[in-house]
Amino acid sequence: MDEALGRTLDAVGPRLKQLRQRQDITLADLAQETGISTSTLSRLEAGLRRPTLEQLLPLARAHGLTLDELVDAPPTGNPRINLRPIACGDGSTILPLTRRPGGIQAYKFVLPRGDDDAEPDLRTHEGYDWVYVLNGTLRLVLGDHDLTLEPGEAAEFDTRTPHWFGATGAGPVEYLSLIGRQGERAHIRAAPSL
Repeated sequence: MDEALGRTLDAVGPRLKQLRQRQDITLADLAQETGISTSTLSRLEAGLRRPTLEQLLPLARAHGLTLDELVDAPPTGNPRINLRPIACGDGSTILPLTRRPGGIQAYKFVLPRGDDDAEPDLRTHEGYDWVYVLNGTLRLVLGDHDLTLEPGEAAEFDTRTPHWFGATGAGPVEYLSLIGRQGERAHIRAAPSL
């Protein structure tokens, strides 16, 4: 086995643990969903055992990832179509969906379960933002407004307005964000009413 492959496989265990904890899933719940025993999952996460393909497939399905994403495989082929998630220190993940310079940039954000009593750290910057909630509940503090957005709801605002995004104590949240330069807004067209 070559050295790069060994390093990739050795890193799978801690990655599995991080993914499970970020999604707030217990070993017992994951064992039930994947059909892999809790003891085997524990050994995989601790790096005491390397995963087999038969184990990686149900784990990837349970975490909603491809096999490449699950094992953090090195990129291959055309990098323009190989968008890699960015793991942040706070447990959130950012997936850039566009790579072209200029224009509106698209991202998918996944935030871990939040603390409803946490004090938001409002930020400002140049630009315009549009968000759309896919799963979970998003807390958006926008100036003096403290909003809770559910799946299917959207918000748009000038990012010079102090703002903050976070998940609630109800669980993790996934949302899309379109960010444009100052004054550049996403145009939404609605079908005319008949």
